[in-house]
This record gives sequence, structure tokens and C-alpha cells, in this order.
Amino acid sequence: MESELERKGRAAKAASRILANLSAKQKNEALERMAKELLAHKEEIVSANQRDVHNARAKGLKGSLINRLLLDEAGLEEISRGLLDLTGLPDPVGEVVAGWTRPNRLQIQQIRVPIGVVGMIYEARPNVTVDAAGLCLKSGNAVILRGGSEAIESNLALTRALQGALLKAGLPEGAVQLVEATDREVVNQMLRLNKYLDVLIPRGGEGLIRLVVENATVPVIETGTGNCHVFVDRDADFDKGIAITVNAKTQRPGVCNAAETLLVDREIAAEFLPRVTDALIGKGVELRGCPETVGIVPGIKPATEDDWATEYLDLIMAVKVVSGVEEVIDHIAAYGTKHSEVIVTENYSRARKFLQEVDAAAVYVNASTRFTDGGRFGFGAEIGISTQKLHARGPMGLREMTTTKYIILGEGQIV
Repeated sequence: MESELERKGRAAKAASRILANLSAKQKNEALERMAKELLAHKEEIVSANQRDVHNARAKGLKGSLINRLLLDEAGLEEISRGLLDLTGLPDPVGEVVAGWTRPNRLQIQQIRVPIGVVGMIYEARPNVTVDAAGLCLKSGNAVILRGGSEAIESNLALTRALQGALLKAGLPEGAVQLVEATDREVVNQMLRLNKYLDVLIPRGGEGLIRLVVENATVPVIETGTGNCHVFVDRDADFDKGIAITVNAKTQRPGVCNAAETLLVDREIAAEFLPRVTDALIGKGVELRGCPETVGIVPGIKPATEDDWATEYLDLIMAVKVVSGVEEVIDHIAAYGTKHSEVIVTENYSRARKFLQEVDAAAVYVNASTRFTDGGRFGFGAEIGISTQKLHARGPMGLREMTTTKYIILGEGQIV
């Protein structure tokens, strides 16, 4: 008997051949229908989400995870607008990346084409269901979604609405499919679904990403884990440093672009640390400091070695006093996850050094890590934030959901 994954993989592969040849107009019309259909079913979707939230609270999930799970009417309207935003972006499929003519008059072009069938494995974030569906459709890819069990009711309701819109647009519902089985074994099977999947994209915590990267035979684009740092340099504007640190840590602590560690130059630590820690504690942040930090701000919990490497995804922040930008670069190289890193400084040369030598997908001067986001970068939405170097890095928008192929035009050449 054919398994759920086999059946959906076969449908996705067939749908991908249709999607790859759609015009931009056809894809945009489908996205508009998807946006309308979500709002037409908002009561059903919000009700399903409320069931998920109730079950999550009953299981004792921490507040930051429940916050990621929550999808109210305002949130649904926002992700619906995200689909409409995609219609205004250029279609990357068919774009000529490069073109040249060889001495034998062969004409060679490199063009963008869809990847094919994308597998998404993610945790309790129902907005990913819609973002992934929209980005994959616009870039000509079919997608098989496997969300976390905590969001199963929400994801089922969202997928029903999206598939209904696809049918109304005359497109195969195999273009967007949700794996309904919630057991772990189906994830293990998906990791080896090479017959149908062209790429896997995990989006979630460190444990999920490690599971996928270490066990998949399908090619993987690694995303997400964000042990992000804010470094406040000796030549920083203190008001900027405080505002950036508080925003990066507290605006949404449960996401991968939230800052987890604050590094402060020793020359300003005695003056700056009391001010920034007061602001952070006032926002409910638990601080864990190095011995120097604890000496300057008594009452802070001492940090352990593990704290420097931890992605808390919560209102917790590690704080360390450092000797300067060289130590910061070494610290980030040792403990960072190549996601997003910030220097707050008015010193041009140290800013340039930080930008050049820090190895991360996004490196900032005087701005919050929270800007590492597809929407903030003008991509409309994102499939995830790649922290690796192949084939994409940073927020993955439409272009990152394509690959390339070469088209060669000849006149009978054989040499």
C-alpha cells in the first residue's frame, strides 16, 4: 500500500512540472486567490489555532513557543498580505543570469529555473505554512510541508484554504501539500525521500536542524539557529547601544534573529553596563554575566561556559566584558552560529574591521539583529534564514528558491 509520503511525493513531482512553466501572471493570480481564501476561512483557521494553543498550554510549553504558535485574525491578515506582496515582486524564473558567445559562435546563457520539489520540516509556526507555500508557488516549486505536531490543527486548516485556492486557479493541489502524520517516523522517511524531493529545508531549533542535517540523504539547506551577538564598542553612542540591545533581545525573544549575548568593551563597561542592564531587567530579561559583569552589576547570575553557546529563544541574555574588537571577533568565531552579528560604534575603522572579519550571514553596524528577515530585506517573505554558504546565505526569498541551468544555441557545431 502506498504511504502518505509516497502519494504526496508523486503528486508534488507531477505538480512541479506544471508550475515550472506557468507565467508570472498565472502565479500572481493564484497568490491573490490564496490570500482571499485565507481570509474567507479566517474563523475556521483561528478556531483551529485556538485548539492548538489550548493543547500547547495544557502540555506546559513555554511562553515564547506559544507566542510563535499563536495566529489570531490580525496575524492571519498579515500573512495574507504577505502573499499579495509577493505578486508585486519580479518573477525570478527565466531571468538571464549571464550570457556570452564562444569563439565557435555557440551562444550560452545561464538562466534561473525552479528547484523542483521542496520539503519543509518546521516547528510550531503556522505562518511558515503560508510563507513557504507562497514563495514556492511564485518561484515555480511544489512544496511538501511537515509542521510540528503542536500546530497540526492550524496547518490543516491553512492548507485546506490554500489548496482550495489552487483548484479555483486551475492549478494542481499537489503544488502545496501538508504531511498529516505527526509521528517522528514520518520525518525520518522524509529525510530519505530522494525520489521526489529535490531539497529539504529545516526551520526550527537546534535539535531539529541537527537531526535533519545529520540524517538526511536529500540535499539540505541549513537554516535558523541564531546565537546572535551585540557588541557595544568603546566609541559607541550609549543611547543607540541600549536601544539596539533591548530591541534585539526583547522584541520577539523566541525567534532566531533575537540577540542572545551582549559583549561590552572594557573601557566603557563601568558606565554602560548599569544603564543597559537596568533597561533589560526592566523588560523582564534574566541576565547571566561574566565575573567582570557581576562585579559591576551585583545580583546578576554568573554565566557558565554553556551560556556563551546557547540560543535561549527566551528572555535570557548572556553578558561579557571584552578587551576590544579583536576579542569580539574571536568570541563570535568560537560561539556564534553564523547568523546575525552587530557592532554598535561611531568608529569607522573598527566598524569596517567587524564587517570584514566576522563570518555570518548578516553583519550590522548600528542596527538591530531583528532586521535579518525576508520581509525587512524587501523579499516579501522568506523560506528561512540560511546560515550555511551553499547554495544560499541569509534570508531566502524568491531568487534563493531557484537554481540555474545553461541554454546553449548552436548552428551545427561539433568542435
